[in-house]
Amino acid sequence: MIKIQDLHHTYPNGVEALRGVSLEIADGEFVAIMGQNGAGKTTLVKHINGLLKPTKGTVLVDGVETTKVSVATLARKVGFVFQNPDHQLFSETVEEEISFALKNFGYDKKAIKERVDWALNLLDLTEYRKVSPFMLSGGERKRVALASVLAWDPKIVILDEPTIGQDNRQKERLRQFIMQLNKQGKTVIIVTHDIEFVTECKPRIVLMANGKILAQGRAEEILTNQELVNRASVVLPEIARIFHNLAEKGFPRQVIDVYEASRILLQKLGEPS
Repeated sequence: MIKIQDLHHTYPNGVEALRGVSLEIADGEFVAIMGQNGAGKTTLVKHINGLLKPTKGTVLVDGVETTKVSVATLARKVGFVFQNPDHQLFSETVEEEISFALKNFGYDKKAIKERVDWALNLLDLTEYRKVSPFMLSGGERKRVALASVLAWDPKIVILDEPTIGQDNRQKERLRQFIMQLNKQGKTVIIVTHDIEFVTECKPRIVLMANGKILAQGRAEEILTNQELVNRASVVLPEIARIFHNLAEKGFPRQVIDVYEASRILLQKLGEPS
């Protein structure tokens, strides 16, 4: 379990990024942290793997306070994929990038090869094995960074804006893979503005603004609440906007599943006026 209690964080320049955040994330849970730029989302998740330390409050991962252990120790359990892959990549080839952490964690040569091959195939990167990551597109570099983390099979996976730079096909592959990870019992945390992606995945939503948590709960509850999403400066998913606009005609407001929405829409259209 991840347990965050009364977390405050003030940067050296005086910016107060977190203001009393308390949050619990259970083992095997899938959570999406959403909100406008500057809401404190990335600052929050960087406390989970120890990249940032609390100004006040505590962060515990499986009962261990993050200030009591090194980032390297936490990394065995918490894999973090940065929003900007260039902050994470440094090796001369994609293969070396993915194998780097495995070598540091003491995997033998056979296991390293197997894990690297698995990650390359999983994220459609096999043809770039011997290519420098810096010769790839932004979306491809993002996938390399993700592969380098997934290769060592961490218990907790944190993805900061994972869909940036990905086309629709890659987004769908990413969605399926995230769902698969979660079904395998891994804790998955994503920071994202991609509300359409979130509505398809349906994680628990943690909505943030001004360094605080505004609300948390099921996607179909949080993302159809016009007042909440306005306060967090989040744009409603298209299907929710349509149903809000049609609410005066008797359509239900609490609809987020596109298949259910389509069924209800067809039903209403078939009713006599």
